[in-house]
Amino acid sequence: MNRLLELFRTPLPHLTAGKALLLRMLMFPNLFLIRVEGASHLEAVGGKPCIFAFNHNNAFESLFVPVLLFYLRGGRTVSFVIDWMFGRLPVIGWMMNLIDPVYVHHKRSTMPFLERTRLREASSSSRGECIGRLASGKSIGIFPEGTRNPDPSTLLKAKPGIGYIALESGAPVLPVGIDFIASGKRNRVPSIGRIVVRFGRPMQFEEELSNYRSLPAEGQRVRKSELAREVAEQVMLSISVLCGKVYPHGGREESESITNDNQTMEALCPS
Repeated sequence: MNRLLELFRTPLPHLTAGKALLLRMLMFPNLFLIRVEGASHLEAVGGKPCIFAFNHNNAFESLFVPVLLFYLRGGRTVSFVIDWMFGRLPVIGWMMNLIDPVYVHHKRSTMPFLERTRLREASSSSRGECIGRLASGKSIGIFPEGTRNPDPSTLLKAKPGIGYIALESGAPVLPVGIDFIASGKRNRVPSIGRIVVRFGRPMQFEEELSNYRSLPAEGQRVRKSELAREVAEQVMLSISVLCGKVYPHGGREESESITNDNQTMEALCPS
C-alpha cells in the first residue's frame, strides 16, 4: 500500500497532468516486477544531456524499463533508439511517439506499403539525430548490443555507434544493467519476470574525447573508428558488472576502415 501511495504522490513536474497520469498507470506493474539499485547516480546528471546505455534481454523490458527511467527522472523523457516498426504498431506506436524516439530503419518489412515508408525515411542519419537530440538538451537511450540478447550469461559485442555519439557530442554515458532474477536458476532469460535495474556512475571519456577532437575533420577514419570502439567497449564492461553477464569481447582490436563519414546508426548501433 505504501508503494502505491508513493506512486501517486511522487511529483512529475516535467509532464502535463494527463501524461503524468498515463506514466503512473504504466508504472504500476513495475512496483511488483522491478527493484532499483544505484538510482542516486541519476542525480549526478540531473537534467543535463546524457546517454543512457542498457543491455537488452527481451521485448518485455523495452517498455517497462524506459517507463521506470522516465518516472525516476520526474517525467523527463529520453529519446530511445528503437526499431522503426514499433512506431507503426497501434497504441504502442502512439506511446512511443510521446517520447520523441530516434527510429532506425535497417530492418525490412514484409509488407510492401510499410517497406515503402521505410525506404523514404532510411536516408536520414540516426547518428546525426542522436547528436542533435543531445545538442538540444535532451537525453537518449541506447542498447549497444544492437539487438535483443536472450543469453543469460554473456553479452554481445558492442556496436561502435555509442562510441561515436559520445565522442561527437561530449555527453556523459550512464551505464544501466538489466538483470532478470530468474535467469541464473533457469539458465535462460524469461519472457517476463522480476528484474533488478542497476544504475552505474556516469562515464566521461576525457582522454578519448581529446584525441578524437584533435583529429582532422576529414581523414583519419581508422583512428576515429578505434576510439569509438574503445569507448563502446568500456561502456559494455561497465554494463557487464551491473547486469551480471560476462563481456568476453573487451580489449583493443584492429578497427576496420570506415569509408563513409555519413554512415548511419543503422549500421553502427541498430536497435
